[in-house]
This record gives sequence, structure tokens and C-alpha cells, in this order.
Amino acid sequence: MIEPKEYARRRKRLMRIVGDDAVCIVPAAPERVRNNDAHYAYRQDSDFQYLTGFGEPEALLVLIPGRKRGEQVMFCRVRDPYRETWDGARAGTEGAVERYGMDAAFPIDDIDDILPGMLEGRSRVYYHFGRDVEFDTRLIGWVNRTRALARTGGRAPHEFVALGHILHELRLYKTRTEQRVMTRCAKIAAEAHLRAMRTVQPGMNEHEVEAELLHVFRKHGTVPSYTPIVGGGANGCVLHYVANNALLKDGDLLLIDAGAELDCYASDITRTFPVNGRFTPAQRALYDIVLAAHQAAVAEVRPGRSFIAYHDAAVRVITAGLIKLGLLKGNLRNNIREGTYKRFYMHKTGHWLGLDVHDVGNYRVNGEYRELEPGMVVTVEPGIYIAPDAKGVRAKWRGIGIRIEDDVLVTRSEPEILSSLVPSDPDEIEALMQRAIGTEHA
Repeated sequence: MIEPKEYARRRKRLMRIVGDDAVCIVPAAPERVRNNDAHYAYRQDSDFQYLTGFGEPEALLVLIPGRKRGEQVMFCRVRDPYRETWDGARAGTEGAVERYGMDAAFPIDDIDDILPGMLEGRSRVYYHFGRDVEFDTRLIGWVNRTRALARTGGRAPHEFVALGHILHELRLYKTRTEQRVMTRCAKIAAEAHLRAMRTVQPGMNEHEVEAELLHVFRKHGTVPSYTPIVGGGANGCVLHYVANNALLKDGDLLLIDAGAELDCYASDITRTFPVNGRFTPAQRALYDIVLAAHQAAVAEVRPGRSFIAYHDAAVRVITAGLIKLGLLKGNLRNNIREGTYKRFYMHKTGHWLGLDVHDVGNYRVNGEYRELEPGMVVTVEPGIYIAPDAKGVRAKWRGIGIRIEDDVLVTRSEPEILSSLVPSDPDEIEALMQRAIGTEHA
């Protein structure tokens, strides 16, 4: 769990960067209606979470560097015994100060009266424009009210600045506490994948396997960090397959892409394994290529290496492997230059990971891919996908989709695989699944 003092350090660091002439405004995520008067399960806005750890809707963080009456201000819901009987406890303005470290807190219903005065004397407003048009309009209204006050001698903001560029650079580097939380996320997700490997058998439905994943997530107090992908056979060739409602057939592979979320931090793991516990020769041949690409890519996740280096490493291994199997023709250099491999490997090899599954932070700096640095966390996820109707491809290869994905922390030396508890070696996978089958039949 992340302590309030770490959230406070984050807020102070942001305020030092923006300076005493600025104000930062960060709203909480709104609630979303699922159907009629039922809402989706609430999930806090990642930036608001990063700066506060406050998990309630209808809240706003205002950071006002150098303000004598308090730099860190929150607007939030007040305590309300009647509503809390229906919806659960609220922190209230008292809790925002006592438990979440705010200098001051005000009722969210009073924001129109109080916030414009806080903007007075500041020249720049840091904010995420374009995320919520309704809130954008309210903010512009508050600034216009401040400008009206400025006619009597005050000073109103005259510049809006995108908050994301600064805040998202801070989020890109994970502290030791964040690393511990993400390691815990990965271990829980790994346990879920292990349970799926031990449970699956021909004749099950994909949604039954998904239920096994969800069992582990909820058992440990987490939720899925995204909708799990449970794709058997040719469904594994659909990159964002989420229907999860097909029968699992003897002789098919099962691709599972699923992660757990803890304190809003995500894990993101993919494993591919045979439904019956044994790879066919064709499946094993393709799997070995993806595994070799994965290993080559992980080896490039080191400080000082370009972000794109590990993708390039995976592409080289996959392309060479596809040529060797006869799925691509010609030499390695020409196939890479012409991008022929993209027919079977059409996505990048990874992305940032953190509070968002596809986490924030620029991949390029001054037009060039940035160098990896300690504290960054990436996914490494090469794959091969051969559509069931792929033309000019022998039948034994068609309908096979394979991806291997791990969460990898950039350290000062060797890359640290946070999700290593779930095996990716095919011999280990087969042994694990055969033990599970033997235990079931004992």
C-alpha cells in the first residue's frame, strides 16, 4: 500500500516544477452509468490517484504553490449519513485533511463560490484540456469570473498549459513503493495464469477459464486491470478478442492475456499453452520462435538502450524463424526492410506499464526513441498470429496464435521480470499441466 506521505511528495514535486505563478487543477473521474440507475464499478482517474490516493468521485485537487493559506486543497463530498447508508462511507472534508494530507478541504458543492478566488494572482493554469468537455467549460467559466475580479486590481490567469507533459513524465519513473505494488500485482496475475493452466481441459468454455482468473483476482482483493482475453484456437489470432465464449478443443492452443489491478496499478501477462497439455510439433515450432524473440527482447531492457531496441530484437528473431519455417521467403534483411513479417507479427513488442495498462509517458524525445532508465516498467510481448484463412500457408500453421508477455522493470543492471512466477518455457508448461492432469485422475 502506498502511504499518504508518498502522495504528498508527488504533489510537492509537481508544485516545484510548475512554480509559484501557477495553479494545477486535477479532477477525479466521474461515475459512469451502466444501465438506467446502475453505475459501472468506480475506478479513479489515474492522475488524480497518483497525486492523492483518494478513491471517491465528485472531487477536485487544486495545487497552489506558495499559497499562505494552504497549497494543497481538495474539494470533495461532505459526510452525509443518509447517502452513506446507501453508498458507503465518505472521507468528507475532515478526512481529506486528516487522512489524505490536504492543507484544506471544501465541499464540492461550494466550488463555484470558492475556486475562482484561488485562481486570482496566478498567471498559468495547468490542466488536462479535452478529456471532459463539460468540465472544460466550467473551468473556463471560473477563469472568466477571475478576470472580472481582475478589473478591480487583481490578476487573472492568461495561459492554459497542458498538465500531462509534466505529470506523465513523473509517473513514468516508479518509486520503490510503486515497484513493490506492481510486483504484487504481477504475482497475483501469475497465480491466476497458473490456475488456468492447471484447470483447463478440452470441452471447457473460454468463459469457464476466465472465471478461474477472476476467482484468483478477487481472492486477493484485486480486479482485472483490463478485460481478460481468453482465446482458444483461431481466437488467439484476434489481438483484442474479449468474447470469451467458445468451446476449447482438443489439439488447440489457448492464449490468455490477463492482469490484476491493485491500488490502481496494473499487471499485464500473456501466456499461450495447449488445451490438452501437449504442444503439437507445429505449435511447438512457432512457440519456440516467440520464446526466443521474448528472451532476446528482455535482454535489451537495460538502462541506456533505446526503447525501440527490444522491439527490433524481437523482430529479427521472429523474421528469421519464419524464414526458416518457410512462412517467409528471401533473406532476413529484405524481409525486415519490407516489413513482410507484419503479416504474422503486426504489433509492437511492448509499452509502458503503471497506473494505466498502456501507461503514460512519451516514447520519443526530440523525435528520437528515448533511452530506458531505472524505474521504468515495460511489457515485453512478442507474438506470431497466423489467421485460419491465411493464403499461401500450409494448413498445419493456420489458426495458430501465440503471444508471451511479461512485465519487466528496468534496473541499474539486469532486467527484472516481475511476472516470472508463471512459466513460459514449453517443457515447464507441459510438465505443470501433466501434473495437474495426473492429480485430477489420481
